[in-house]
Amino acid sequence: MELVFGLLNRVWILTGLSDLTNDKRSRKMEDKALEVYDVIRTIRDPEKPNTLEELDVVTEKCVEVQELGDEEYLIIIKFSPTVPHCSLATLIGLCLQVKLQRCLPFKHKLEIYITEGTHSTEEDINKQINDKERVAAAMENPNLREIVEQCVTEPDD
Repeated sequence: MELVFGLLNRVWILTGLSDLTNDKRSRKMEDKALEVYDVIRTIRDPEKPNTLEELDVVTEKCVEVQELGDEEYLIIIKFSPTVPHCSLATLIGLCLQVKLQRCLPFKHKLEIYITEGTHSTEEDINKQINDKERVAAAMENPNLREIVEQCVTEPDD
């Protein structure tokens, strides 16, 4: 059986079918990343009247998508706060979590990080925004929930 798989693999490589499959998979991941970016780019900054895209907190390059299985994906977002001591970085991470959980039409796992070297307490914040229990507890706070809603709601909504 191993011999058959080995021969089939060589045929795929020699005929270029392997490269075609990888190109299709790569394009699919790029399309998924753009779909994710389209969801997060319009999140409003909690302090300013701008979107995260306008402030370069999120860019197309900050989104990575990996295939986990059949129509299941790992989404990795690395955002950059506007200043290294940004007091609202955790809130921005929470907004990213909430909007993606609500808006993505496909099954996914989500990891959100502050871009390395862009915040003075990035490790602590990364732990907070990727802890499901902390996220759930934060969303139970009515004041915090209202701020998140204002940030993630589209102007047309």
